[in-house]
Amino acid sequence: MFDLGLIHIALIIGCALLIGISKTGLPTLGILVVATMASIFPARESIGIVLPMLITADIIAVTYYRRSVNWKTLLSLLPWVLGGLLIGFIVLFFIEASRPIEIMLGIIILLMIGVQFSRERSGAKWMEAIPQSKWFVGVMGILAGFTTMIGNAAGPIMAIFLLAIALPKQEFIGTGAWFFLSVNLIKVPLYVGLGLITFESITFNLWLVPAILIGTYIGIKTLPYIPQKIFNIIILLLAVFGGLRLLIA
Repeated sequence: MFDLGLIHIALIIGCALLIGISKTGLPTLGILVVATMASIFPARESIGIVLPMLITADIIAVTYYRRSVNWKTLLSLLPWVLGGLLIGFIVLFFIEASRPIEIMLGIIILLMIGVQFSRERSGAKWMEAIPQSKWFVGVMGILAGFTTMIGNAAGPIMAIFLLAIALPKQEFIGTGAWFFLSVNLIKVPLYVGLGLITFESITFNLWLVPAILIGTYIGIKTLPYIPQKIFNIIILLLAVFGGLRLLIA
């Protein structure tokens, strides 16, 4: 499983750096990691390799941004996310092939980006009211739980949700950090049960911790210099690229 060439090793180290940056600076960079790791390893196995890497970066992000959290938003999502996790677990249990999972992720991400773009462009009152509605919170929570379970790919979903409710970038990162740490820890026993996290994969993860830590440092130092409007644009563009990458892989 881990008999890798130099190019693949370099790509994996690059992914570890991007995970760190994504957790503390530019959240939707994570979808590029998902797509890249799925091109190096089978998509199903890659999610078990990536999860401990994400948790490592989550811990740093939560520690640094611990005061920048919108707890009301976080708690409103939680019940729906748990439902999405259950649905994702069932899908992983019955679907062995990797490609259907990649296609599902790509379609969901691009649809959500389309909704966000339409809301911003139309200016219609009913579109502006969407983020405050209970059904929107429910749908986004289920999608976040589902996509994080089947592919560690809830970054764009959460990014679109947090942009829709207009959180400032510090609160955006802090709320996302607590969300993903909580959800990713819940996923660990489920992934172990599915055979996606093993002693071999954890040993492999340990070698990547220094690169992840360097990435978190870069993200922390970079975020203050990114204007809010530019931050929002970058998030959406990276999400589009990641969604397309999953569809055409």
